[in-house]
Amino acid sequence: MEEPPNPRLSPDGLAPSRDLLPRALVVLLGAAAVVVVVAGVRAAGWLVGPVFTALVIVIAVSPVQDRLRRRGWPAWLTTTVLVILVYGVLALLTLGIVVSLARLAGLVPQYTGQAAEVVRDASVGLSRLGIGPDQLRAAAESLDLGRLTGLLTALLADIAGLVSNLVFLLALLLFLSVEAGGAGQRIAAIATDRPSVSAALRGFTRGTRRYLVVTTVFGLVVAALDALVLAVIGIPLALTWGLLSFVTNYIPNVGFLIGLAPPAILGLLTGGVGRMVLVIVCYGVINFVLQSLIQPRFVGDAVGLSVTVTFVALVFWAWLLGPLGAILAIPMTLLAKALLVDLDPRARWADVLLRSGQRGPPESRRREALFARWPHRAAARRKE
Repeated sequence: MEEPPNPRLSPDGLAPSRDLLPRALVVLLGAAAVVVVVAGVRAAGWLVGPVFTALVIVIAVSPVQDRLRRRGWPAWLTTTVLVILVYGVLALLTLGIVVSLARLAGLVPQYTGQAAEVVRDASVGLSRLGIGPDQLRAAAESLDLGRLTGLLTALLADIAGLVSNLVFLLALLLFLSVEAGGAGQRIAAIATDRPSVSAALRGFTRGTRRYLVVTTVFGLVVAALDALVLAVIGIPLALTWGLLSFVTNYIPNVGFLIGLAPPAILGLLTGGVGRMVLVIVCYGVINFVLQSLIQPRFVGDAVGLSVTVTFVALVFWAWLLGPLGAILAIPMTLLAKALLVDLDPRARWADVLLRSGQRGPPESRRREALFARWPHRAAARRKE
């Protein structure tokens, strides 16, 4: 009589086909590992933020180096051009932020009297509604224009804080720019043995570039429209608030709210409630429609992430790394997806939950083609 097959063994009778540990214990161990990793990343946020910022900048400008090499330029010259572009992007970003903060710091004291007058008018209006003087006094004392301005500019100040570690960042950008020339050959070499790793890394770089292109295009359009509208309305520092709109455009879903607050407050101080409402309406039409309704769909199609996932990623990375994490939320989510989901063909169910729409992203179809091309390697990895 033939012995019934053991359900714990694979058909060849050698390798176990089920996990040796109970599923509940595996889930608990995985959750504990996630907590440890998250705590480590948060403790090393001062290092993770600049390193990933440098990586994203190099990924964004490296296609220029590839095009120059295809046209026959020597390697040393293409590397030099890439280094100049990288340093140029960093210099322009830093200069714009520093100038904007300096102009804002010089502008705020000029409106201290107007701010106090607005607070008094609001207090009188609230007292007519039956609110007691004690509550009004406490509310008036809590409305500090300098403190509010500090909160509104925390995002720009955090980015400008990278300059404090400028030597490290410049050296890192230089090394990454030099190494970027051989990145394609290294990924191709990895593909000969681990096609899933190569496909995941290529998917991360493609997704990051697509996200940066889409976000930059929308950011330039929004910044130009915002600066033009604010200049017509008569809001001071219209170009500064246009730059703020461009930077906050990299923050998914809620970036326009951060960019709206400073010009709306200046509209209240310079022209009263009517001008503030006009600023809010103009920003609502321009920024909300473009950044919150149209842009997320293009970003979702470009990177394969749903709008809900991008919002959750924004909250998580902002909590983990601060305001800089909010700006890098999408690229860091793409890297986490590449390492945790795209590397494992058994994790396609997670890819289905993360992506936008019903059709799979191009990266999933490329991975399926790779695994179809190397079926024996995919089967060996599944046995492992």
